[in-house]
Amino acid sequence: LYYFFIPFHSRFLLNAYYRDTIKFETRWAVRSSDILQAINETNPTVIHFSGHGCDTGELVLENSDGSAKFISPEAITETISTLSDTVRLVVFNACFSQVQAEGIVKSIDAAIGMSTSITDEAACVFASQLYSSIGFGLSLETSFKQAIASLMLEGINEVQTPQIYCNETVNLSEMTLVEKIKS
Repeated sequence: LYYFFIPFHSRFLLNAYYRDTIKFETRWAVRSSDILQAINETNPTVIHFSGHGCDTGELVLENSDGSAKFISPEAITETISTLSDTVRLVVFNACFSQVQAEGIVKSIDAAIGMSTSITDEAACVFASQLYSSIGFGLSLETSFKQAIASLMLEGINEVQTPQIYCNETVNLSEMTLVEKIKS
């Protein structure tokens, strides 16, 4: 199982039951020209975008000159739709990324996006628990609920911000993302 994170803090995954079936590949300061290359190199199951988004639904990446480059929801959806069948989940851990997540589930099993702005603390707490739960072999539905619960436990009032979407052929309560190794 390959996870491709841009970037990600994996402090809770260290104790997950199935941590040995997970491989992390990171890319920092990704430009639009880097996305397809990185995905083709890693053939991921999960793609995690961590960064900034606009209230127009665009993701903000960086141009080669360091200036902001805005990527439309349509561009991300088209990009992901050209990928191999291994991509099952895309997490948009960026402000106002709900429209990205809603559109992309036509091409993949599931996506998570943010309905409004999200603080860095909330984004880190949410992602850490989401991937820890996934690493324990829990369903995506349960993993998402535990990530929301972790926001509540930390007293972070952003529990309505993360939203999960799935393809109409997918049952989130049955969807797991790790290969369970027999003891």
